[in-house]
Amino acid sequence: MPLSTPVSRRALRHSRVIDVQAYMRDDGLWDIDARITDIKSYDAMLASGPRPAGTPLHDLHLRITVDRELTIVEAEAASDAVPYPGFCDTIGPAYRALIGLNLLKNFRRDLKQRLAGIAGCTHLTELAQVLPTATVQAFAGDVWSTRDGENADLPHEKPFQLDKCHALRTDGGAVARYYPRWVAKA
Repeated sequence: MPLSTPVSRRALRHSRVIDVQAYMRDDGLWDIDARITDIKSYDAMLASGPRPAGTPLHDLHLRITVDRELTIVEAEAASDAVPYPGFCDTIGPAYRALIGLNLLKNFRRDLKQRLAGIAGCTHLTELAQVLPTATVQAFAGDVWSTRDGENADLPHEKPFQLDKCHALRTDGGAVARYYPRWVAKA
């Protein structure tokens, strides 16, 4: 169901795009490549000088490499467009601080402890916050079984996605319908 029709005429002024791509590597690890871009629809005057309409203010990249347990074994960041060239684009090496963190074990808390404020880039740190759920989506059905029911390989453990969101609560209708073996009995 789409959003409602806007109540007033409007003009696009800013666009932020976040893109995450997950790659399974030949060595069994996974690369998660994330990118954030910010673009104004008008000529913007920045402290560092003018930025023509349609030209990115931010075009930032973050790659993490994870193992099958979602522990980060490598990390790198790069900045193709920044508002303060020569300053913003020097923070990339700081994102190696992500190495050793696990995406499923207090990742967002640990990320903020290591890279919040002047220790990192606001935009790269914000981008990093989407990595856990994006990586879980990448692993779903590929690394982790998401199936149940008559035609599925029967997992010995409750599928990882159950009780992780409103729709897949074990006392709810979706689980009763699609994962009946795991429905919580009253």
